Amino acid sequence: QVQLVEPGGGLGQAGGSLRLSCAAPGSAFSYYHMGWFRRAPGKEREFVGGIRRSGNIMQYADFVKGRFTISSDNAKNTVYLQMNSLIPEDTAVYYCAASAAAAITTTPNADLYWGQGTQVTVSS
Repeated sequence: QVQLVEPGGGLGQAGGSLRLSCAAPGSAFSYYHMGWFRRAPGKEREFVGGIRRSGNIMQYADFVKGRFTISSDNAKNTVYLQMNSLIPEDTAVYYCAASAAAAITTTPNADLYWGQGTQVTVSS
């Protein structure tokens, strides 16, 4: 079991940047692959990107490649999502997730541990 805590997301402008963080206090953070998902209004939850527990392999959805970057700090038990070149379509609730599977999980499922979600709104 792992608890994930996401501080507030925020309001950004098109072309701007935001950074999300997700902390896993008191957990064996380095044991899990970490991922970010999002749910836009009227849409299903979708994979945004993930980072392997080793911290050296990342995977991204096509729609964020070149714009978003995932990183982790095992000493702080925290994973980050740096979002650049924001577009209004990035408006969504963003969730971090932890997976004990063999690789980064790109499909939302009940085996993941989820953060509470944080709202990101991008204005045009």
